[in-house]
Amino acid sequence: MFMTDPAFEKIKNYLLDSHLIDEPRLSDILIKAQQSGIDPQELLISSGLISASQLNVIKSKIFNLPTADLSEIEINQSVLRILPQEVATNYKIIVFDQKEKDIKVGLVNPGNFLAIEAMDFLAKQGGWTPHYYVISILDFKKAIKQYTEDKKEIVSALESAEEKFFSKEKEENYPFKEENFLLEERIKTAPIAKIVSVIIRNAVEGGASDIHIEPSRNESRVRYRVDGILHTSLIIPNYLHNAIVSRIKVLASLKLDETRLPQDGRIRLVIDGKDVDLRISILPMLNYEKVVIRVLNTAAGIPTLKQLGFSDHHLEIIERNIKRPFGLFLLTGPTGSGKTTTLYSILNMLKDDSINITTLEDPIEYYVTGINQSQIKPEVGFSFALGLRAILRQDPNIIMVGEIRDNETAELVIHSSLTGHLVFSTLHTNDAWGAIPRLIDMHVEPFLLSSTINLVMAQRLVRKICPDCRE
Repeated sequence: MFMTDPAFEKIKNYLLDSHLIDEPRLSDILIKAQQSGIDPQELLISSGLISASQLNVIKSKIFNLPTADLSEIEINQSVLRILPQEVATNYKIIVFDQKEKDIKVGLVNPGNFLAIEAMDFLAKQGGWTPHYYVISILDFKKAIKQYTEDKKEIVSALESAEEKFFSKEKEENYPFKEENFLLEERIKTAPIAKIVSVIIRNAVEGGASDIHIEPSRNESRVRYRVDGILHTSLIIPNYLHNAIVSRIKVLASLKLDETRLPQDGRIRLVIDGKDVDLRISILPMLNYEKVVIRVLNTAAGIPTLKQLGFSDHHLEIIERNIKRPFGLFLLTGPTGSGKTTTLYSILNMLKDDSINITTLEDPIEYYVTGINQSQIKPEVGFSFALGLRAILRQDPNIIMVGEIRDNETAELVIHSSLTGHLVFSTLHTNDAWGAIPRLIDMHVEPFLLSSTINLVMAQRLVRKICPDCRE
């Protein structure tokens, strides 16, 4: 409640002691604030009893902090998103400027120590040094709206696209049909490029692992997977769906005229100074194509096993088994559970000038210096089995096979680990025990399994609780 807020109590006492406002009026403001849920600072300003700049100066004197005027400042999106929107809204704080590792943070309620603790915690995690300023409630409300600027860009782009491809004149004279418009013309237009750009940028800045662009009968929707859960972010008119898919195909160097078969590609972008890899998967549906984009933030580097959340007990087991000179290390779990990322972390620990590490991947997710990485190409006959045979002639010490998909690969992996190589691979099973019957089902002899397997590990992706919202 505002009445018992010790920070606002200081402001209230200062106003009364300085005779800037009388007690009956202030009491009336506080009662209205409680009834309406509006911040009393906003009511003080809107009632004309005090200006926003006057209130800022008062807060500056009370809490010994400099003031900042954000009324004319357009905050860079990358700066704004240093602080999650939910935290900013909850605590009425905003990051409005950044120079190297120094950030400027605006506080509406500088006496709210929980807000400062939350900001200090997030700043420490990101390696930032925060500098605090007093801002007005009006400046905060203007700044918080800038979190939605990307959506405004999308709306503007959609309006431009609608004007260009679906104008009233065309609606009146020609009933809309897909074939009435040249797809090539749409792909080259600024609105389509802007829509695709904002969709990708939103995903990267929002920490999404995947982007789904899904067609339906009347519209297309864009969904982001964040912490394992899909969230609908945008609805796009159906007449733009093919143009958006084609724009993505152009960026990924895929065939524009191929709409009957699935296609896979890759896009490398620099977003806010960070290298981002995007894996593109296009799947034909009934009348349209669906796009799924896996977002790989390569600038963040390969995380350590500790950063991935492994306990000390499990780390000790893993470290003991990866030091063995030969044998098989199997990682199991469902699609998207982070198996490949864990293997990269382990290979990063093992890489050394004295050993030869070679990988077979489909696709290569991270490029790691000091490791020989080979990309599988099934369309030309370069399979895991063929690649593994070739790798064995490359004098390897450690081999990483992205996935055991067939009987031939399973047999070669087992024989490689029997002949003095340390082999890492993944397998799609529900748990660690399931790897044994799965390999036997792939016609691997049971007595060979007991001789080769060092460790079988299962993992899942677990959602993390927000450190600022948890109770």
